[in-house]
Amino acid sequence: MDPTETGHNYDALAAWWLAQMQDSTYGVAALERALTFVEEGREALDVGCGCEGRFFRALMERHFHCTGLDISGEMIALAARRYPQAVLEVGDICSWRLPQRYDVITAWDSTFHLPLDRQESVLQKLCEGLSRRGVLLFTCGGGEERGSVRGEFGGKSFEYSSLGVPEFARLLWRFGCAIQHMEYDQYPENHVYMIAKKR
Repeated sequence: MDPTETGHNYDALAAWWLAQMQDSTYGVAALERALTFVEEGREALDVGCGCEGRFFRALMERHFHCTGLDISGEMIALAARRYPQAVLEVGDICSWRLPQRYDVITAWDSTFHLPLDRQESVLQKLCEGLSRRGVLLFTCGGGEERGSVRGEFGGKSFEYSSLGVPEFARLLWRFGCAIQHMEYDQYPENHVYMIAKKR
């Protein structure tokens, strides 16, 4: 699925998603674990930030300056009303240029929507976008093989792709990061989050 199509689908779901998730803490425990590996700095980027801002809340409580990127303009418009102090941009992480390096980069349930052939280059971009000893938190499908599947969410069709856990681990090391923690956090669902740190 082209990221633009993904954006249009999330535009249509934005108001519904905010109603469902505005008080959610989904993924925040993983973020809090990732923050234990942060040594210094207070610049954070959330890729696929969505509209309700649970990661923004957790980060701002710890005095991080937050930047959010999302392919959905409607998601960003809703987020801007809730978090006017955050820097929010509509964009495709495949082509978006990171304006600076970040001490924390999160991509929770976002980059797994990318086309399979863009997974490696985006992971490299995120790793290169980390500051010295910066920390990356992202989610992926938990299988061992690369591949793509389609699924339905909120009445819309989405594509999900993964390079496979072993390949993500290999690439993280190649791109200068070492895994600090990896967890199948929704067993028996095939969902993994990884925390990696700039070497």
